Amino acid sequence: MIVTVTPNPSLDRTILVGQMQRGAVHRASRVRLDPGGKGVNVARALAAADRPTLALLPSGGAEGARLAELLAPEAVPVVEVPIGMPTRSNVAVVEADGTTSKFNEPGPELTASEVAALETRAVELAGRADWLVTCGSLPRGCPDDLHARLVRAGHRAGARVAVDASGPALAAACQAGPDLIKPNLAELAELAGRHLPTLGDVLQVAGEVRAAGVGAVLVSLGEQGALLVTGTGAWHALSTATAVLSTVGAGDATLAGFLHEGGDGPGALRTAVAYGTAAVGLAGSRMPHPSDLRTAAVRVHEVDESLSLTGAAA
Repeated sequence: MIVTVTPNPSLDRTILVGQMQRGAVHRASRVRLDPGGKGVNVARALAAADRPTLALLPSGGAEGARLAELLAPEAVPVVEVPIGMPTRSNVAVVEADGTTSKFNEPGPELTASEVAALETRAVELAGRADWLVTCGSLPRGCPDDLHARLVRAGHRAGARVAVDASGPALAAACQAGPDLIKPNLAELAELAGRHLPTLGDVLQVAGEVRAAGVGAVLVSLGEQGALLVTGTGAWHALSTATAVLSTVGAGDATLAGFLHEGGDGPGALRTAVAYGTAAVGLAGSRMPHPSDLRTAAVRVHEVDESLSLTGAAA
């Protein structure tokens, strides 16, 4: 079983417009409401593939109740930690060409007892999990090292641990030695403290991160696929989306595909990129079903260190 922890879940409202102009009135052509948050999305993609999973999250107010209601038809088991403040709501505005602008609320402020309750439930669930996947931003009240604490707790419980986070929370988590991290290019550059203009630069930083104790690094590169660096090698995978409807949740789908396929090696990377590519072809933050995948279209290469990272990856 794969257990996901999302400290700051959300209700994600996606608004489709022709073209967004600052200061103008826009007429939406369509609106979607989806359950959101990185770990929630990973669990949704895994559940769609019939992989045993469970989503752990704090839940408050009518928004939290609605989030759980939206997950029920997707067959995602949920463990809720009650909190006093309402779960946040996020808005994504998607233009006709797929350009996505996101407006994320900061989320509730958790009390010390609510944070402790979330950690306690994560430890309990990790004891029966193959992977503990801790993801996303931290709401107010959570310490920067919450993901790091969950890494250590997951290892003590016998689970492998993956982290998808950013900023100080990712830096702290790396010091705890997770089995896998899944940053995007901007998040890895922030971790490194420098610009990463080529695939060779990304490979170098991933190697530095691994040398510091991280087991494997899976870097999502937008339209330029993903890079995987492990103890046995490094691979770059690419695919082409037939249409880009929304980029929201594509990185989460990538991580879900990687874990679903075993969480190691070029075969898992191929599936990861197939998932991420399928996700951008779906409206809102929908997660792909296996029938949406075009795995045969994914090309796995040796790493071309001179490759310039442009467009969405930059």
